[in-house]
Amino acid sequence: MAEKDKVYKFVNPRGIRESIETFPLAPRLDTLNGKTIHLSICGEPDITIPLEKRLKSDYPDVNWTVKKTYDTNPIQLSAEEMKTTDAVIEGVAW
Repeated sequence: MAEKDKVYKFVNPRGIRESIETFPLAPRLDTLNGKTIHLSICGEPDITIPLEKRLKSDYPDVNWTVKKTYDTNPIQLSAEEMKTTDAVIEGVAW
């Protein structure tokens, strides 16, 4: 058997994933314009700083609220913030 005729077979070390059914926690927003979206950033700021700038420039009609911590624990929303926030984006990097 020539070198070019060899066939190699590999097995994915992750195995075969079973499909799962997902359920939304809340209904999808009909529009982002005028909505309040909370951006919670925790961990290293190397990716999250450009993410925040990009989101704010791509969606200027959104009312953004941002909390940052460079710890691994996200900052919790207060009860008042939960009432006035339409969506949350959790940005975690470490």
